[in-house]
Amino acid sequence: MENSVTEALIGKLVQFGLTRQEASIYLCLVRNSAVSGYEAAKMTGISRSNVYSALAGLVDKGAAYLLEGGTNKYTAAAPEDFCSNKIRSLEKLMHELVADMPKLSACCEGYITISAPRHIMDKIYNMLEAVQYRVYISLPVDCLDELRQPLESLIKRGKKVVLLISEPLENELSGATVYVTGKNDRQLRLIVDSEFVLTGEMTGAETDSALYCAQKNFVNVFKDSLRNEIKLIELTGQKLK
Repeated sequence: MENSVTEALIGKLVQFGLTRQEASIYLCLVRNSAVSGYEAAKMTGISRSNVYSALAGLVDKGAAYLLEGGTNKYTAAAPEDFCSNKIRSLEKLMHELVADMPKLSACCEGYITISAPRHIMDKIYNMLEAVQYRVYISLPVDCLDELRQPLESLIKRGKKVVLLISEPLENELSGATVYVTGKNDRQLRLIVDSEFVLTGEMTGAETDSALYCAQKNFVNVFKDSLRNEIKLIELTGQKLK
């Protein structure tokens, strides 16, 4: 169990720009407060030459500090500080990159396939951030918690949020219009401002895929289908708010 937790932590640290060796040694520092290069090599099983190289990398990336003394020892930066500093640095870099990049050409009106759960969720986030007027979203109710914050933000900004979910929410999303479909499926259907559609499946498997489209005819057909479903739900009394 401990090995699987360590592997998961290393994988997450790699996402913050550390190599796998740096991540392993960073965890060693977190667990042992002050460690020399020799001690880190013994604890991790990594060669001393690679340990010293990784320690220098950790110091350079702000994940560790050198403690001066008779024997040089290293201590870890607090995980929340290291992660916050990295995010702040990336946000600054993002603004510079966006300002300097060539203007993006107009979005095509074809069909774009988006694969894998993390990419589908990223696309949902991006579409929600771009909402100008209204959003209709139908998805598995257990996926809603991850999207609660951006949806609440839209509601606070006065945007119309309509949810179609299989069962009533345990925690109410105040300000949203909620319809209970009674469908026990893993389908995603999202339409933003009657202009952009994302539809597919959200089973959590890496084989999940979704179709993104801004083609007007497709959007209109999709919108009509959603409107008809809402009317049927209203007739059966499944509108919650």
